[in-house]
Amino acid sequence: MQSQTTQQARAVHDVSCGKALRERALGRAGSPDPVPPALIAMIAAEIADHCGHRRLKCRRLAMGWTVAQAVAAAHRLVETEHLAKVGMSERSWKDWEAGVLPGSDSQDLLCRLFATSPVGLGFARDYSPAPEADEDAPLWSGDGLDGTLSEGDVARIDAGLAEVEATKRRDAVKLAGLAVAAPAAAAQILEQAAAEAMEFTQQAEATSLGSGTLDHLDLAVTEFNRAYSLKPPKAVFDAMMDYRRKVNRLLKAKHTHSQERELLAFAGWLSELLAWLAHDLGDARTGLAFATDAFVHGQQAGHGQLCAWAMDAAASINLYEQRPAKAHSAALKGLTEAPAGHPLTVRLHAQAARAAAADGDAEGFTTAFQAAENAHRLLPPRSPRRFGMDVMPLADYALTSYPATSFIWLGQAEKARQHAEHALATYEAAPEASRSPSREAIARIDLAIAHAQLGDPDDAVALGHQALDSARVVDSVRNRAGDLTSFLTRRYPRQSAVEGLREHLAALDAAARPALPAAPSGA
Repeated sequence: MQSQTTQQARAVHDVSCGKALRERALGRAGSPDPVPPALIAMIAAEIADHCGHRRLKCRRLAMGWTVAQAVAAAHRLVETEHLAKVGMSERSWKDWEAGVLPGSDSQDLLCRLFATSPVGLGFARDYSPAPEADEDAPLWSGDGLDGTLSEGDVARIDAGLAEVEATKRRDAVKLAGLAVAAPAAAAQILEQAAAEAMEFTQQAEATSLGSGTLDHLDLAVTEFNRAYSLKPPKAVFDAMMDYRRKVNRLLKAKHTHSQERELLAFAGWLSELLAWLAHDLGDARTGLAFATDAFVHGQQAGHGQLCAWAMDAAASINLYEQRPAKAHSAALKGLTEAPAGHPLTVRLHAQAARAAAADGDAEGFTTAFQAAENAHRLLPPRSPRRFGMDVMPLADYALTSYPATSFIWLGQAEKARQHAEHALATYEAAPEASRSPSREAIARIDLAIAHAQLGDPDDAVALGHQALDSARVVDSVRNRAGDLTSFLTRRYPRQSAVEGLREHLAALDAAARPALPAAPSGA
């Protein structure tokens, strides 16, 4: 196999950028299903121009496929079309995307798969002479073999993308023929082109955002992150919902492309926090809606880390809703977006382990938790920060509190007790700024359930009261306290102390669960 001669001339963007371009193009086209081949070709061309990938990879990203999905699609095509089998694997596909030229049979299969030619996939070059232009002809009317749409195709897909004033079109064609134009005419064309260039620049810089708007949003999201674990969730939810609506309005106003990416990211971060707050307030449906919104905005912003945080929230919410399969899927989806060497990978592996335990899968728990421990050992010396806050404690907590809960679900009380004691000690030793009253309360409840399983109801009841006396008794705390009181009632039905704990929990339930305001249609 030989290497392609064409080399990339600039830096290549992360694949998340290509995903964001695809989502935007599909949104502009009305999200057609199936996606027309002409639209796929347009998206591939946009990714190639913006991200710098080779054409085969651009076609794959335009389809929304991973390498594994692309290889599977190729094998399905071989079977359905009864084609000659070719040697194709994920490894060979990645080699082709890196510049290795496929054999002729593989080239033919790839061209069939993407409904294009070897030129369109970067395997060959088109040396056909360019058509001669006249004043009334379009700037270019190629046949799309190189992966670029003709002007007519673009107009059919999205009229707005191909809108060019007739006078500017003719002037541009004239400019392309400056080599044969008279000197006076050429000077006039260049003078008008300079004026248009200034107009283009002004349009690109046009924005309705004030000079300090983005800085203000950054400060607001930073403060909301700090307030999350310390202030009553209802008060924070209302204030944050107001900001989420404001960002939604800003996204609909005039702004530059770079400002759009920042606004999309701010919208996603606010929705990620709103997902947790809705979960704390006992509204799983709203929480999952905001987690999905955060993921989508993260994709559109090309922000993989934001997408991963959104799926971390979705995993927890699904677990408390007793949907371990969905929690496991969310954790794995987050892992595909999480940056390598980030503490978030530890949390997501631990989330997958906890989901396996909730499903009664002891082997799956062990495998996923070992992956979390391995990821933790490989973390770099300096911990990254999230809006000024160290995220390493979140990974440490996941390695201590998640296994405590998991061993309770797996019926291994002694291991649950050991991990719960370790988790509680870790929470209590954390700096004041990193303390989380709700997580400490859940650690106490895990320890209480472990004591109850080991035959010590008195300590279990005492730990339960301590948890319910926490400064931040959110829905997840009450949910786990319900597990504790239910177990104690079944195991020790005649204990008066158990009834006292039930009444304590009932009083908190009665005072909680205020109605959440409706999320805006753009959230």
